[in-house]
Order: sequence, then C-alpha cells, then structure tokens
Amino acid sequence: MSQENLIEIRSVDRTYEDTSDNSVEALKDINLTVRKGEFITIIGPSGCGKTTLLRLIAGLDAPASGKIMLEGEEITAPDPQRGYVFQQGSLFPWLTVENNIAAGLKAKGVYKENKADVARFIELIGLHGFEKSYPHQISGGMAQRVAIARALINRPVALLLDEPLGALDAFTRADLQDKLLELWKGDGTTMILVTHDVDEAIYLSDRIVIMTPRPGKISEIMDIYLPRPRQRGDALFMAIRKNLLEKFHLASATPQPEYTI
Repeated sequence: MSQENLIEIRSVDRTYEDTSDNSVEALKDINLTVRKGEFITIIGPSGCGKTTLLRLIAGLDAPASGKIMLEGEEITAPDPQRGYVFQQGSLFPWLTVENNIAAGLKAKGVYKENKADVARFIELIGLHGFEKSYPHQISGGMAQRVAIARALINRPVALLLDEPLGALDAFTRADLQDKLLELWKGDGTTMILVTHDVDEAIYLSDRIVIMTPRPGKISEIMDIYLPRPRQRGDALFMAIRKNLLEKFHLASATPQPEYTI
C-alpha cells in the first residue's frame, strides 16, 4: 500500500445551531491523515459526529474552522472524485439498475465512451441479470450494490461509505463486506467507512479511527495488522475485538457468534 497522503484533516471543528438557537458542538479539533489506497473505518457512539466528518470530507458540509485537503487542495464542494454511498443507497426510483449506475457518466457527458464500464461494474458487483430491474424490484442488498457501483464507476480517488450495510441481514452484510474488499483490492480506491459494527471494522480496515461522544474527537487510531483474508473466529481477531470493546466499556459482555443458525 502506498504511503502517500491523500486526505489531510487539520484542526477541524463543526458547530451547529439547534432549534432553540443553542450551539451544538459536533466535532472538536479533528486531525487525521488518510493515505492513498488505505481502508479506514470510523467508529464511535451514536451522535459522536461520524457522519458529520464523512460529509465534511465529501464537501457536503463545511467546517466551522480548520481545513480538509485532498492532494494539497482544500475541499470546498462535492465532487465525483469523492464518491459517497448513503445508508439507504438513495437510488433514482425511475431508473433501472444499469441506468442508475450510468447516471454519473451521463451527467458528465461521457457515457458513450465509457458504456462498457456499466456492464463491467454490473458483473463486478454481482448484479448480472438485474440490469433492467427497477429499485422497487430488487432487495436492499442489491440496492446497496447498485449504489456502490454508481459511486465507483466515476473512478473516484476516495469512496466514502456512510453505514451502507447497517440495515442488511447478517449473511447479505458479510457477502457485501467481501465484495467491498474485492473492489478495494482491484481498483486501489481509498475507502473510508462509518460503522457501528466492531466486527465489520476489524474485518475490513487497515486502521480504525475511534471517536468520543459529542463533541466528537479522535481518541485513538488503531492499526489492524491481521493478514487478509481475515477469519472472524481467529484468536487474534477476537483479541482485537475484546480490546476494542474495552474502549467502549463493553468487554464484560459475553462475545456472541456473528451468525446463529
């Protein structure tokens, strides 16, 4: 993996005004460097600012202070080079699977010369045979596959994933985790994932960014040195899991198998 820096977050704060005109400090003094080709996961308790941080990197929101840089240039607006996958996929309901995936290419006027990429991504993401289906005709897992393909077809330098697997059943989720890793290895796209799932974070990540309750701060960054492919029942995996849960004061809970049949 390249050690060249892709994204630099420098002393970022984000404060909102609530409905009573009170200031709510969402993020405080965030400093983080993301390397090219890295898979990073951001975890923390609900309301700690994980999604806010992802939206700032995407350019969908702006910091109150500090800067976020992409390859030395400040991020000030959304751009297809930072693909974003939402929790529910947010597909266009009036478009078929293949047209959802092609939407970005058509918007940029480059569909004709890149038409073959649509078929390639349909194959890569495992949607062959569903090209002409509409969002209401496919499962939630398939919809998230479409959303991931739609973001990746624009060849972004970074893919930002806001809990895209959170609403899926365990088996579909595990399958999509492996698909994400396959796509990550194949194209070398930097990926930044927000999740509440400790096992998912360990299974996917090079590094895990741990955030505190609001105001969200980075309390620790854990390197995950486990070789891939990783086994969830492996002793080292479980040791990292216990260590991570201890940081959230949950280690006293008896670990449960991820899948119960």
